[in-house]
Amino acid sequence: MKYNPLGRTGLFVSEICLGAMTFGGNPEAGFWKTIGDLGQPEVDGIVGRALAAGVNFIDTADVYSYGQSERLVGQALSNLGVARKDVVLATKVFGEMGPGPNDRGASRGHIMDSVHGSLERLQTDHIDLYQIHGNDSVTPVDETLRALDDLVRQGLVRHVGVSNWTAWRIAKALGQSEARNWARFETLQAYYSIAGRDIERELVPMLTEEKLGLMVWSPLAGGLLSGKYGPGATTPEGSRRTTFDFPPVDRDRAWACVAAMREIGEARGISVARVALAWLLAQPHVMSVIIGARTQAQLDDNLAATDAELSAGELARLDAVSALPPEYPGWMLQRQGGSRRPKPFQPKS
Repeated sequence: MKYNPLGRTGLFVSEICLGAMTFGGNPEAGFWKTIGDLGQPEVDGIVGRALAAGVNFIDTADVYSYGQSERLVGQALSNLGVARKDVVLATKVFGEMGPGPNDRGASRGHIMDSVHGSLERLQTDHIDLYQIHGNDSVTPVDETLRALDDLVRQGLVRHVGVSNWTAWRIAKALGQSEARNWARFETLQAYYSIAGRDIERELVPMLTEEKLGLMVWSPLAGGLLSGKYGPGATTPEGSRRTTFDFPPVDRDRAWACVAAMREIGEARGISVARVALAWLLAQPHVMSVIIGARTQAQLDDNLAATDAELSAGELARLDAVSALPPEYPGWMLQRQGGSRRPKPFQPKS
Protein backbone atom coordinates (compact mmCIF):
# COMPACT_ATOMS: atom_id res chain seq x y z
CA MET A 1 0.00 0.00 0.00
CA LYS A 2 1.29 3.44 -0.94
CA TYR A 3 0.48 6.63 0.95
CA ASN A 4 0.01 10.08 -0.55
CA PRO A 5 -0.26 13.55 0.99
CA LEU A 6 -3.80 14.82 1.48
CA GLY A 7 -3.61 17.75 -0.91
CA ARG A 8 -0.98 20.25 0.26
CA THR A 9 -1.08 18.99 3.85
CA GLY A 10 1.36 16.83 5.76
CA LEU A 11 -1.30 14.19 6.42
CA PHE A 12 -0.76 10.96 4.48
CA VAL A 13 -3.60 8.74 3.29
CA SER A 14 -3.60 5.32 1.65
CA GLU A 15 -3.95 5.14 -2.13
CA ILE A 16 -7.02 2.99 -1.51
CA CYS A 17 -9.82 4.57 0.51
CA LEU A 18 -12.58 2.41 1.96
CA GLY A 19 -15.94 3.82 0.93
CA ALA A 20 -18.87 3.24 3.26
CA MET A 21 -21.85 3.84 0.98
CA THR A 22 -22.76 0.13 1.12
CA PHE A 23 -23.00 0.25 4.92
CA GLY A 24 -26.56 0.33 6.29
CA GLY A 25 -29.52 0.31 3.94
CA ASN A 26 -32.24 -1.17 6.14
CA PRO A 27 -35.80 -1.22 4.69
CA GLU A 28 -36.52 2.24 6.15
CA ALA A 29 -33.56 3.67 4.21
CA GLY A 30 -35.41 3.32 0.91
CA PHE A 31 -33.08 4.11 -2.01
CA TRP A 32 -29.95 3.27 -0.02
CA LYS A 33 -30.90 -0.39 0.29
CA THR A 34 -30.25 -0.65 -3.47
CA ILE A 35 -26.65 0.44 -2.90
CA GLY A 36 -25.92 -1.94 -0.02
CA ASP A 37 -27.38 -3.26 3.19
CA LEU A 38 -24.42 -4.37 5.28
CA GLY A 39 -25.01 -4.66 9.02
CA GLN A 40 -22.56 -4.29 11.90
CA PRO A 41 -20.95 -7.77 11.73
CA GLU A 42 -20.28 -7.43 7.99
CA VAL A 43 -19.02 -3.87 8.41
CA ASP A 44 -16.67 -4.93 11.20
CA GLY A 45 -15.24 -7.62 8.93
CA ILE A 46 -14.74 -5.33 5.93
CA VAL A 47 -13.24 -2.49 7.96
CA GLY A 48 -10.93 -4.89 9.78
CA ARG A 49 -9.74 -6.51 6.57
CA ALA A 50 -9.13 -3.14 4.90
CA LEU A 51 -7.12 -1.84 7.84
CA ALA A 52 -5.07 -5.05 7.92
CA ALA A 53 -4.20 -4.46 4.25
CA GLY A 54 -2.80 -1.02 5.04
CA VAL A 55 -5.83 1.16 4.36
CA ASN A 56 -5.89 4.10 6.78
CA PHE A 57 -8.53 6.19 4.98
CA ILE A 58 -12.32 5.76 5.31
CA ASP A 59 -14.90 7.90 3.52
CA THR A 60 -18.59 8.15 4.34
CA ALA A 61 -21.35 10.80 4.37
CA ASP A 62 -24.16 11.79 6.68
CA VAL A 63 -26.71 11.13 3.94
CA TYR A 64 -25.62 7.51 3.37
CA SER A 65 -28.54 5.52 4.74
CA TYR A 66 -29.48 8.70 6.63
CA GLY A 67 -26.73 8.43 9.22
CA GLN A 68 -26.53 4.64 9.47
CA SER A 69 -23.27 4.46 7.53
CA GLU A 70 -21.51 6.89 9.85
CA ARG A 71 -22.86 5.08 12.88
CA LEU A 72 -21.69 1.68 11.59
CA VAL A 73 -18.22 3.05 10.80
CA GLY A 74 -17.85 4.59 14.24
CA GLN A 75 -19.00 1.41 15.99
CA ALA A 76 -16.73 -0.77 13.83
CA LEU A 77 -13.68 1.25 14.82
CA SER A 78 -14.73 0.96 18.46
CA ASN A 79 -15.38 -2.78 18.18
CA LEU A 80 -12.00 -3.33 16.52
CA GLY A 81 -10.15 -1.20 19.09
CA VAL A 82 -8.65 1.08 16.43
CA ALA A 83 -6.68 4.01 17.82
CA ARG A 84 -8.12 7.30 16.54
CA LYS A 85 -4.72 8.51 15.31
CA ASP A 86 -4.38 5.43 13.10
CA VAL A 87 -7.34 6.19 10.84
CA VAL A 88 -8.19 9.19 8.68
CA LEU A 89 -11.95 9.72 8.79
CA ALA A 90 -13.69 11.60 5.99
CA THR A 91 -17.37 12.42 5.81
CA LYS A 92 -19.59 14.77 3.85
CA VAL A 93 -22.42 17.25 4.34
CA PHE A 94 -25.02 18.56 1.87
CA GLY A 95 -27.66 15.89 1.31
CA GLU A 96 -31.23 15.99 2.57
CA MET A 97 -31.32 14.82 6.19
CA GLY A 98 -34.85 15.81 7.14
CA PRO A 99 -38.14 17.26 5.89
CA GLY A 100 -37.38 20.89 6.70
CA PRO A 101 -36.21 23.46 4.12
CA ASN A 102 -32.93 23.91 6.02
CA ASP A 103 -32.17 20.20 6.41
CA ARG A 104 -30.01 20.21 3.26
CA GLY A 105 -27.45 22.25 1.35
CA ALA A 106 -24.18 24.03 2.11
CA SER A 107 -25.55 26.89 4.19
CA ARG A 108 -23.85 27.89 7.41
CA GLY A 109 -26.86 26.69 9.37
CA HIS A 110 -26.97 23.22 7.83
CA ILE A 111 -23.21 22.75 8.11
CA MET A 112 -23.14 23.78 11.77
CA ASP A 113 -26.12 21.58 12.61
CA SER A 114 -24.81 18.59 10.67
CA VAL A 115 -21.25 18.40 11.93
CA HIS A 116 -22.34 17.60 15.47
CA GLY A 117 -24.53 14.75 14.25
CA SER A 118 -21.64 13.28 12.27
CA LEU A 119 -19.27 13.55 15.24
CA GLU A 120 -21.75 11.77 17.49
CA ARG A 121 -22.42 8.98 15.00
CA LEU A 122 -18.72 8.46 14.25
CA GLN A 123 -17.92 8.45 18.00
CA THR A 124 -15.11 10.95 17.61
CA ASP A 125 -14.23 14.49 18.67
CA HIS A 126 -12.91 15.53 15.26
CA ILE A 127 -13.32 14.80 11.55
CA ASP A 128 -10.10 14.64 9.55
CA LEU A 129 -11.67 15.62 6.22
CA TYR A 130 -15.07 17.33 6.08
CA GLN A 131 -16.39 17.68 2.54
CA ILE A 132 -19.18 19.61 0.86
CA HIS A 133 -21.00 16.82 -0.97
CA GLY A 134 -22.56 18.81 -3.82
CA ASN A 135 -23.12 22.15 -5.47
CA ASP A 136 -25.49 24.51 -3.66
CA SER A 137 -26.86 26.93 -6.26
CA VAL A 138 -28.39 29.17 -3.57
CA THR A 139 -25.79 29.58 -0.82
CA PRO A 140 -22.93 32.02 -1.56
CA VAL A 141 -19.55 30.34 -1.71
CA ASP A 142 -18.12 32.62 0.98
CA GLU A 143 -20.86 31.62 3.43
CA THR A 144 -19.92 27.95 3.00
CA LEU A 145 -16.21 28.65 3.30
CA ARG A 146 -16.57 30.78 6.44
CA ALA A 147 -18.55 28.04 8.16
CA LEU A 148 -15.92 25.44 7.29
CA ASP A 149 -13.11 27.72 8.49
CA ASP A 150 -14.89 28.18 11.81
CA LEU A 151 -15.10 24.41 12.23
CA VAL A 152 -11.36 24.11 11.58
CA ARG A 153 -10.58 26.86 14.10
CA GLN A 154 -12.82 25.14 16.66
CA GLY A 155 -10.90 21.89 16.21
CA LEU A 156 -13.98 19.94 15.14
CA VAL A 157 -12.60 19.53 11.61
CA ARG A 158 -8.96 19.34 10.53
CA HIS A 159 -9.17 19.69 6.76
CA VAL A 160 -11.93 20.50 4.28
CA GLY A 161 -12.74 19.30 0.81
CA VAL A 162 -15.42 19.39 -1.85
CA SER A 163 -17.20 16.97 -4.14
CA ASN A 164 -18.96 17.30 -7.49
CA TRP A 165 -18.11 20.97 -8.14
CA THR A 166 -17.01 22.58 -11.39
CA ALA A 167 -13.43 23.73 -11.86
CA TRP A 168 -14.31 27.43 -12.01
CA ARG A 169 -16.29 27.26 -8.75
CA ILE A 170 -13.45 25.51 -6.93
CA ALA A 171 -10.98 28.08 -8.27
CA LYS A 172 -13.25 30.86 -7.02
CA ALA A 173 -13.42 29.24 -3.59
CA LEU A 174 -9.63 28.85 -3.42
CA GLY A 175 -9.20 32.53 -4.27
CA GLN A 176 -11.63 33.60 -1.56
CA SER A 177 -9.97 31.35 1.02
CA GLU A 178 -6.54 32.74 0.21
CA ALA A 179 -7.73 36.36 0.33
CA ARG A 180 -9.39 35.90 3.73
CA ASN A 181 -6.86 33.46 5.24
CA TRP A 182 -9.55 30.79 5.62
CA ALA A 183 -9.01 27.04 5.54
CA ARG A 184 -9.00 26.05 1.89
CA PHE A 185 -10.26 23.01 0.05
CA GLU A 186 -7.50 20.39 0.05
CA THR A 187 -9.33 17.68 -1.89
CA LEU A 188 -11.85 17.08 -4.62
CA GLN A 189 -13.94 13.93 -4.63
CA ALA A 190 -15.08 13.29 -8.20
CA TYR A 191 -16.33 10.57 -10.50
CA TYR A 192 -13.48 9.17 -12.60
CA SER A 193 -13.00 5.88 -14.39
CA ILE A 194 -11.32 4.56 -17.50
CA ALA A 195 -14.75 4.78 -19.17
CA GLY A 196 -15.46 8.28 -17.80
CA ARG A 197 -12.46 10.56 -18.18
CA ASP A 198 -14.39 13.85 -18.40
CA ILE A 199 -12.59 15.42 -15.44
CA GLU A 200 -9.37 15.47 -17.46
CA ARG A 201 -10.71 18.41 -19.50
CA GLU A 202 -10.95 21.10 -16.82
CA LEU A 203 -10.76 19.64 -13.31
CA VAL A 204 -7.47 17.74 -13.54
CA PRO A 205 -5.48 20.74 -14.85
CA MET A 206 -6.95 22.86 -12.05
CA LEU A 207 -6.16 20.22 -9.41
CA THR A 208 -2.59 19.93 -10.64
CA GLU A 209 -2.08 23.69 -10.65
CA GLU A 210 -3.61 24.25 -7.20
CA LYS A 211 -2.27 21.03 -5.65
CA LEU A 212 -5.58 19.52 -4.54
CA GLY A 213 -5.77 15.81 -3.88
CA LEU A 214 -8.16 13.83 -6.10
CA MET A 215 -10.36 11.23 -4.44
CA VAL A 216 -12.04 9.02 -7.04
CA TRP A 217 -15.60 7.84 -6.49
CA SER A 218 -17.19 5.02 -8.51
CA PRO A 219 -13.90 3.88 -10.07
CA LEU A 220 -15.73 0.92 -11.63
CA ALA A 221 -18.53 3.12 -12.99
CA GLY A 222 -21.15 1.69 -10.68
CA GLY A 223 -20.00 -1.88 -11.36
CA LEU A 224 -20.08 -1.49 -15.13
CA LEU A 225 -16.32 -2.13 -15.28
CA SER A 226 -16.36 -5.05 -12.86
CA GLY A 227 -16.19 -7.62 -15.66
CA LYS A 228 -19.78 -8.74 -15.10
CA TYR A 229 -21.01 -6.67 -18.04
CA GLY A 230 -20.14 -6.08 -21.67
CA PRO A 231 -18.17 -8.22 -24.15
CA GLY A 232 -17.57 -11.76 -22.93
CA ALA A 233 -19.83 -11.49 -19.88
CA THR A 234 -23.34 -12.46 -18.83
CA THR A 235 -25.15 -9.77 -16.88
CA PRO A 236 -26.09 -11.16 -13.45
CA GLU A 237 -29.71 -10.84 -12.35
CA GLY A 238 -30.41 -8.49 -9.49
CA SER A 239 -27.10 -6.65 -9.88
CA ARG A 240 -26.80 -3.01 -8.92
CA ARG A 241 -26.64 -1.75 -12.51
CA THR A 242 -29.97 -3.42 -13.34
CA THR A 243 -31.72 -1.56 -10.51
CA PHE A 244 -29.66 1.66 -10.32
CA ASP A 245 -28.10 2.58 -13.67
CA PHE A 246 -25.63 5.20 -12.45
CA PRO A 247 -23.32 6.96 -13.22
CA PRO A 248 -24.19 7.55 -16.90
CA VAL A 249 -21.60 6.04 -19.24
CA ASP A 250 -21.09 5.92 -23.01
CA ARG A 251 -21.65 2.17 -23.40
CA ASP A 252 -19.80 1.81 -26.72
CA ARG A 253 -16.64 3.35 -25.28
CA ALA A 254 -17.08 1.41 -22.04
CA TRP A 255 -17.35 -1.93 -23.85
CA ALA A 256 -14.20 -1.14 -25.86
CA CYS A 257 -12.41 -0.49 -22.56
CA VAL A 258 -13.80 -3.69 -21.02
CA ALA A 259 -12.69 -5.76 -24.00
CA ALA A 260 -9.13 -4.41 -23.77
CA MET A 261 -9.02 -4.84 -20.00
CA ARG A 262 -10.37 -8.37 -20.24
CA GLU A 263 -7.50 -9.35 -22.56
CA ILE A 264 -4.94 -7.77 -20.23
CA GLY A 265 -6.57 -9.39 -17.21
CA GLU A 266 -6.64 -12.84 -18.80
CA ALA A 267 -2.97 -12.53 -19.75
CA ARG A 268 -2.10 -11.60 -16.16
CA GLY A 269 -4.59 -13.92 -14.47
CA ILE A 270 -6.41 -11.06 -12.73
CA SER A 271 -9.93 -9.63 -12.89
CA VAL A 272 -11.19 -6.86 -15.15
CA ALA A 273 -11.99 -4.82 -12.04
CA ARG A 274 -8.41 -5.07 -10.87
CA VAL A 275 -7.14 -3.80 -14.21
CA ALA A 276 -9.58 -0.87 -14.12
CA LEU A 277 -8.41 0.10 -10.64
CA ALA A 278 -4.75 -0.34 -11.55
CA TRP A 279 -5.20 2.08 -14.46
CA LEU A 280 -6.55 4.72 -12.06
CA LEU A 281 -3.79 4.14 -9.52
CA ALA A 282 -1.24 4.77 -12.30
CA GLN A 283 -2.61 8.27 -12.99
CA PRO A 284 -0.30 10.86 -11.37
CA HIS A 285 -3.18 13.18 -10.44
CA VAL A 286 -4.99 10.53 -8.35
CA MET A 287 -4.46 10.76 -4.58
CA SER A 288 -6.77 7.93 -3.50
CA VAL A 289 -9.29 5.60 -5.11
CA ILE A 290 -12.46 4.92 -3.11
CA ILE A 291 -13.63 1.32 -3.21
CA GLY A 292 -16.94 0.13 -1.82
CA ALA A 293 -17.48 -3.56 -1.19
CA ARG A 294 -20.44 -5.74 -0.29
CA THR A 295 -18.33 -8.82 0.43
CA GLN A 296 -14.83 -9.52 1.72
CA ALA A 297 -14.03 -11.39 -1.51
CA GLN A 298 -14.87 -8.30 -3.52
CA LEU A 299 -12.81 -6.18 -1.14
CA ASP A 300 -9.81 -8.50 -1.43
CA ASP A 301 -9.90 -8.39 -5.22
CA ASN A 302 -10.06 -4.60 -5.25
CA LEU A 303 -7.28 -4.25 -2.70
CA ALA A 304 -5.07 -6.46 -4.86
CA ALA A 305 -5.10 -3.75 -7.54
CA THR A 306 -2.29 -2.06 -5.60
CA ASP A 307 -0.01 -4.92 -6.69
CA ALA A 308 -1.17 -4.97 -10.34
CA GLU A 309 1.30 -2.44 -11.76
CA LEU A 310 0.53 -2.11 -15.45
CA SER A 311 3.32 -1.92 -18.00
CA ALA A 312 3.91 1.16 -20.16
CA GLY A 313 2.55 -0.75 -23.14
CA GLU A 314 -0.60 -1.80 -21.30
CA LEU A 315 -1.19 1.75 -20.07
CA ALA A 316 -0.69 3.13 -23.57
CA ARG A 317 -3.21 0.65 -24.97
CA LEU A 318 -5.79 1.50 -22.33
CA ASP A 319 -5.18 5.23 -22.75
CA ALA A 320 -5.79 4.93 -26.48
CA VAL A 321 -9.01 2.90 -26.25
CA SER A 322 -10.45 5.20 -23.56
CA ALA A 323 -9.29 8.55 -24.95
CA LEU A 324 -11.77 11.43 -24.78
CA PRO A 325 -13.09 12.73 -28.10
CA PRO A 326 -11.75 16.21 -28.98
CA GLU A 327 -13.80 19.07 -27.55
CA TYR A 328 -13.47 22.84 -27.81
CA PRO A 329 -11.55 24.70 -26.46
CA GLY A 330 -9.29 21.75 -25.71
CA TRP A 331 -8.44 20.99 -29.33
CA MET A 332 -7.69 24.66 -30.00
CA LEU A 333 -5.49 24.98 -26.93
CA GLN A 334 -3.51 21.96 -28.09
CA ARG A 335 -3.22 23.37 -31.61
CA GLN A 336 -2.01 26.80 -30.48
CA GLY A 337 0.05 25.74 -27.48
CA GLY A 338 3.12 24.73 -29.48
CA SER A 339 3.73 28.29 -30.69
CA ARG A 340 4.80 29.34 -27.19
CA ARG A 341 7.51 26.72 -26.89
CA PRO A 342 10.95 27.92 -28.05
CA LYS A 343 12.36 25.89 -30.90
CA PRO A 344 15.86 24.40 -30.58
CA PHE A 345 18.63 26.74 -31.64
CA GLN A 346 19.87 26.02 -35.14
CA PRO A 347 23.24 27.67 -35.91
CA LYS A 348 23.66 29.19 -39.33
CA SER A 349 25.78 27.13 -41.64
